[in-house]
Amino acid sequence: MTRVLSGLDLGQHIQQKFPDAVVDARPEWTEVKADSLVEVCTYLRDDPELDFRYLSSLTGVDRLEHFEVVYHLQSIGRNQASILKTRCDDHDNPEVPSVVPVWRGADLQEREAFDLMGIRFRGHPDLRRVFLWEGFPGHPLRKDWLNLPGGQMAGLERFPGEPGGKLEGRG
Repeated sequence: MTRVLSGLDLGQHIQQKFPDAVVDARPEWTEVKADSLVEVCTYLRDDPELDFRYLSSLTGVDRLEHFEVVYHLQSIGRNQASILKTRCDDHDNPEVPSVVPVWRGADLQEREAFDLMGIRFRGHPDLRRVFLWEGFPGHPLRKDWLNLPGGQMAGLERFPGEPGGKLEGRG
């Protein structure tokens, strides 16, 4: 069974190396400043006591007034896992640094968070939509997605192959 390194313990490790980086630490997670994110993640990966060489998941969370990016970290060698978060307060243009230079596996996960949530990852090598097409209006996992600017409606006006708003072959 994988041992969970608490957010409080992870926060202490980070604070010893980067005294101003930790914003908050709770038993479940540690939050760091976005401008310290890449340095902190590199430390978490390279420190032999922590050895977080594997990013098991990255996701965005829409908190209405801000976004969070959540990183689930794992050390296979030390059989431990922990959760790191960062936050971007600009809800209209959310942006955090990319961690692709730290964990190559973040590439697709950051693209997914960009595509579906609209979070930009500064320094990402190829930040473009991965599921939806270029020009798709908005980002459908945002809580405000149905309130698009200019009165545009989210999604498609009708299903593909459905003429005039009714399913083809049905009255």
